Amino acid sequence: MAKRVTDFLTNNSLLYSHQFGFRQKYSAVLALIDVIDDIYGYLENKNFVLGIYLDLQKAFDTVYHSILLWKLNNINFEAFSGTVE
Repeated sequence: MAKRVTDFLTNNSLLYSHQFGFRQKYSAVLALIDVIDDIYGYLENKNFVLGIYLDLQKAFDTVYHSILLWKLNNINFEAFSGTVE
């Protein structure tokens, strides 16, 4: 099921371009490089930079399944193809 959801989201361009977690060929290292690149860009333009980092490791433990199913339905994701017996 995870592969079907991931394939659907990827094939329909529904993932945020800076979504690094849970995607093949995207890693924490690439996320860090992206952030560092942004920081250097702001500093070169004489802007201030502030970082706030949150640990969302347990975030998926608090997902409301009814809302998740509603959102999947709204993007026309079909969990099952054919009939279930």
